[in-house]
Amino acid sequence: MKGLKKLLDKITLTVSVVIFIAMVLLTTYQVGMRYIFKSPSSFSETLTRYLFVWLVILSATYVFGQNDHICISFVKDKLSGPVRKVVDLIINIVIIVFSATIMLYGGIVITRMNMLQYDSILKIPTGLIYSIIPICGVLIIFYSILNIIADLKGEE
Repeated sequence: MKGLKKLLDKITLTVSVVIFIAMVLLTTYQVGMRYIFKSPSSFSETLTRYLFVWLVILSATYVFGQNDHICISFVKDKLSGPVRKVVDLIINIVIIVFSATIMLYGGIVITRMNMLQYDSILKIPTGLIYSIIPICGVLIIFYSILNIIADLKGEE
């Protein structure tokens, strides 16, 4: 399991970095086309917008994998021992339920609905853009299960 987690971490991190580099290059191209050639590129603007959405969701997934996600730790930090483990377990269960219902199920529904609608500029199904939601939902569920296992074993 740890080997699979390391592989998924590496893949999500690498894809996030590649997307970020692509966004920088596309934005530079967009600025050059707009200010030097007085001809804005709608292709690069649209692709950058979609890549930004993918970057945010993939980066959030990576952070879940590192168990560094955003949480309000004011109360949790004051807890210790078995009470803290119970709170961590409840948090991970809530994350799994949210990821399964909203990201996985809802993401599949919205991806399927949008496979018939094409982006007017990129000429691709908009469902491809939405497909990152259920993919990351599965990854977050996997990471949360690993976090639960690590908590129960007493690992960091």
